[in-house]
Amino acid sequence: MPTYQLPKVAQIVFILFLGVASLFFAKPFLVPLCFAGLFAMLLLPLSRKMENKGLKKGLAAFLSVLLFLTIIAIIISLITWQVGNLAEDLGDIEEQIKKVFEQGKDYISQVFGISEQKQEEAIEKQTENSSDTLMKISSSLMGLVVDFILMVVYMFLLLYYRSHIKNFIMKLMPKKAEDNTDDAIHEIEKVSQQYITGLGIMIVCLWIMYGIGFTILGLKNAILFAVLCGLFEIVPFVGNLTGNALAAIMALAQGGGMSLVLGILITYAIVQFLQTYILEPLVVGTEVNINPLFTIAGLVAGELIWGIAGLVLAIPLLGIIKIICDHIPVLQPYGFLIGREPSEKKENTLVDKIKGLFKKSKPSGKSKKSA
Repeated sequence: MPTYQLPKVAQIVFILFLGVASLFFAKPFLVPLCFAGLFAMLLLPLSRKMENKGLKKGLAAFLSVLLFLTIIAIIISLITWQVGNLAEDLGDIEEQIKKVFEQGKDYISQVFGISEQKQEEAIEKQTENSSDTLMKISSSLMGLVVDFILMVVYMFLLLYYRSHIKNFIMKLMPKKAEDNTDDAIHEIEKVSQQYITGLGIMIVCLWIMYGIGFTILGLKNAILFAVLCGLFEIVPFVGNLTGNALAAIMALAQGGGMSLVLGILITYAIVQFLQTYILEPLVVGTEVNINPLFTIAGLVAGELIWGIAGLVLAIPLLGIIKIICDHIPVLQPYGFLIGREPSEKKENTLVDKIKGLFKKSKPSGKSKKSA
């Protein structure tokens, strides 16, 4: 038994290693292309509607991408406006930071026995490398701008040449598998659109909830931190927590005290409850049908290979991989492996229970009509 299984196992390990290495070294090329593919599938229904109304494919693709850029510009303008308001209080914030910093130095010297002079020497050594850090940040920002421009260009081209690309994929497959391939492509489009649309609606809902909560607490620039908490949701698990941690730190810097920080933590807990048990099942749903084990493993692998971009892309790409595996007989066991158990698809969330109540009430309505 082991004699004929070993070569197959070795082949699988070699393919996995080669695939991971290829993904790592091809990051500058693949990351903007993957983002462009997901957003192009999101804009695909809009482009089709404009084409059905008589617009040419190129113009429809251009207008769809222009709408996408307009939404991005509105979000950036909102953040810039709020940052401008935050800059007005920058002097007071600096004073509060200095006070907290001095208290921290006193605490470290009392508890750990490290004198303030040694602490200042360590800080000076760190600030000597600040120029290198600024250079790295500026190069990263330039790379981000270039990737964004590439993504926009890819989006337009993918929308314009989508029929050509689909025909190419169909030509690769045998004629017997044309229907199956067409179903897989349609399912990938549907899942990608629903995932990104659901994520967008989720972000808007988080903006509203955090905006209300932070405003009630009296946090300065509440809209800015609500927007950041919502936008950080694109990074699963850690994004939302990072946004709230930033709000808590800024609350201390503004002199809000521990009561305001506690209020932010309570707001975070309430929003997380509403998000997990109501918003996610209702808005995002279970279209990306990946079990928690491979969700976490995919996020970790995505971060190791592509960094933050890998965290953002991990879940939708895993969903696409599962659909491909489900439609190829040889790969169906792998699709089953990364998918959910049948028992996990049952009604087990608050929204599912509410939907179940309405489903149970339907027969009584029919009986009244028949009577």
